[in-house]
Amino acid sequence: MTASPVRSPRAPLDRVGLLNLLVVYVVWGSTYLAIRVAVREGAGFPPFFMAMMRVAAASTMLLGWARLKGERLRLTRAEFVLLGGSGVLLWVGGNGLVTWAEMRASSGLAALLVAAMPIWGELISLVIDRRPPSARMGGAILLGFVGVGLLTWPILRTGVRADVLAVVALLLAPLFWALGSIWYQRRKSDLSTRAVSGWQQLLGGCGFLLVVLLRGEPLPTPTGEAWLAWGYLTVFGSVIAFTSYMTTLRRLPYRIVVTYAYANPVIAVFLGWLILGEAVTGWTLAGAALVVAGVAGIFNNRD
Repeated sequence: MTASPVRSPRAPLDRVGLLNLLVVYVVWGSTYLAIRVAVREGAGFPPFFMAMMRVAAASTMLLGWARLKGERLRLTRAEFVLLGGSGVLLWVGGNGLVTWAEMRASSGLAALLVAAMPIWGELISLVIDRRPPSARMGGAILLGFVGVGLLTWPILRTGVRADVLAVVALLLAPLFWALGSIWYQRRKSDLSTRAVSGWQQLLGGCGFLLVVLLRGEPLPTPTGEAWLAWGYLTVFGSVIAFTSYMTTLRRLPYRIVVTYAYANPVIAVFLGWLILGEAVTGWTLAGAALVVAGVAGIFNNRD
């Protein structure tokens, strides 16, 4: 009688990485509300101009902080390409499209659709690594897609063109964010996390400037409420949470890091309902339940 093989225990996840992931869970869940407050009609902030101001201020703080700590700031050519490319994908393609879409889309819907990011990330990783998904991981991916379909169907069926374009932007944004995240994680740099975050946002801000000029966005005339939202996005979203996100990419497997996209919608939907009175329909609840349920599959089927 042959003995059954003994499965080696999984290595424990890095505690510092998990603590930073918790910061990302909570803070980024609330930034969808802040973005909506900053760019909704009458707020006075053009979307890409607001995002450009946000990353410009955050990068100044982060790079100044890194300099005070005596950390290396000079980039090699390879680092410039890595941080510039990933910064544009993350900020212009990812955050920028979300910001633009939230001129019309509710903060809760935006967060729920961006929850498709782990799906994109897993598919990209499967293609890069040339490996088929396990049955359970395939089921988790399918579950997430079904949830996204339930969320988008009411708008795609009856929404006006601007609403449909906002949904399309919210489906593309997580694809760009996943591409930028995977690119950075698989190349990395020995720069400090502060320097990495600062350079990615500074170079991403250059991309925002180009978009602002091409779109001909006017100078902002924000309300006091919009200024407060911008300040929160800058300090908590761009400085604290984005630095935590870069830390998680260094310390945790990517499929664990991206689970924040499942936690953020729960916080965003609740805050949007509580503060802005955003509607929570049966479609929202059904889609959210399926999307958020995918987090179990991501955690339980990691390598």
